[in-house]
Amino acid sequence: MPHFEFVKSSYSSGNGECVEVARNLPRVVAVRDSKQFDGPVFTVSSSPWALFLAYVRGHRVDASVHHVDV
Repeated sequence: MPHFEFVKSSYSSGNGECVEVARNLPRVVAVRDSKQFDGPVFTVSSSPWALFLAYVRGHRVDASVHHVDV
């Protein structure tokens, strides 16, 4: 199993409702729920992750929405 080094966003508040992202391995990004350290980890290749970030950054995201349709 790869060793992911997860970090939280600097925008993250102290309420614990965050995701953590690990980008320390080549060509892969891992995402997990900050409340579930031993929970499931979503992994994606770096290229689709970059496209996802570009999409999110290019659109207003309503903070009251708990999901994003891509």
